Amino acid sequence: MATFLAGTVKGQGRAVDVGCGNGQLTCQLADHFTTVVGIDSSEDQIAHATPHRHVEYVCAPAERLPLAVRSVHLIAAAQAAHWFDRSAFYREARRIAAEGAVIALVSYGVLQLEPAELQARFATFYTDEIGPYWPPERKLVDGGYAGIEFPFEEMAYPDMNIERAWDFGEFLGYLSTWSAVRRVNEAGRDDILDIFVRDLSDIWGDPMKKRPVSWPIKMRLGRI
Repeated sequence: MATFLAGTVKGQGRAVDVGCGNGQLTCQLADHFTTVVGIDSSEDQIAHATPHRHVEYVCAPAERLPLAVRSVHLIAAAQAAHWFDRSAFYREARRIAAEGAVIALVSYGVLQLEPAELQARFATFYTDEIGPYWPPERKLVDGGYAGIEFPFEEMAYPDMNIERAWDFGEFLGYLSTWSAVRRVNEAGRDDILDIFVRDLSDIWGDPMKKRPVSWPIKMRLGRI
């Protein structure tokens, strides 16, 4: 994905990753740009972001980017734009955009498992069982930000996926990071999780067996 995004811009001097979190995309972009700035409003995220010699991390809100006028070639935001005041963020994007700059709102679609029997049980869990515990903004992410305002010259992008191979423990570790899972626990509905884990374990088989896991990458991509 970072290689594709770098190829969309005329200059590769500076990129900014807004709402950078732990710096996952930030560091990937650093392999393609002279400098990358990772920006997040959370001091804790910035304090624990992955270091990289071409990356500078700054704690600041998306609506007040501490960057000079016409100084950035790529403005990216991965899994973060649904939290922004987007009108203010878009104004800032236009202010800092160099000639020919590109803005990319990236989202990772719903996790996909193989084989089909695993995916079917997971889909029921995600949509019907745990669905009510997601914050409303989650729908924007799952829909690839398709329903939000995006006042830029829209660009096409190729099909892309994030692909991993996980054993059962790794999958459960990922699941435990979900805000919806925390909300289920706080609501005293551990039974939802217990039944799902039991069912999935039966289908998974050997817990050490690696299973394919993937996420489709979705974007709103535009020329500023």
